[in-house]
Amino acid sequence: MQDTTRLADEIVRFIRTGARFRGMLKTGDLGAEFSALMLLMPLQSMGPMRVTDLAELKQADPSTVSRQVAQLVKAGLARREADPEDGRASRLAVTPAGDAAVERLRAVRVALLAEALSDWPAERIATFTTLFEEFNTSIEALLRTDPTAAPREIP
Repeated sequence: MQDTTRLADEIVRFIRTGARFRGMLKTGDLGAEFSALMLLMPLQSMGPMRVTDLAELKQADPSTVSRQVAQLVKAGLARREADPEDGRASRLAVTPAGDAAVERLRAVRVALLAEALSDWPAERIATFTTLFEEFNTSIEALLRTDPTAAPREIP
């Protein structure tokens, strides 16, 4: 239990510093807020999808994702296209400008992480990456078990 408590404290620390890390990524010239820009990455890797599917993937409220999508479309980073499975619905797809934005964001993120981890041996980075991926998968699985569950009471 002590290790879990320590991990919980480190997660809070990571979230707190994550906001400052995000602030180091200057996204003003891309035409959308950071949270909207982060939607481009799964769209680029997984291909076009409906806003509802994107919201489910990001485990976010569909109305919030819809507002973020509107920013991406307005900025020319994404476009709406007909859903081939349902002509009444539309999907969101990344544009060439969106692809370029993702690559720019990824390059800066990787450079910042490389700088932060410059003293780490490659094998330690690989081990941490594997463990962090497993951690994220476990958290996502927990969140998917009951996405409508009420928040837990703090005793």
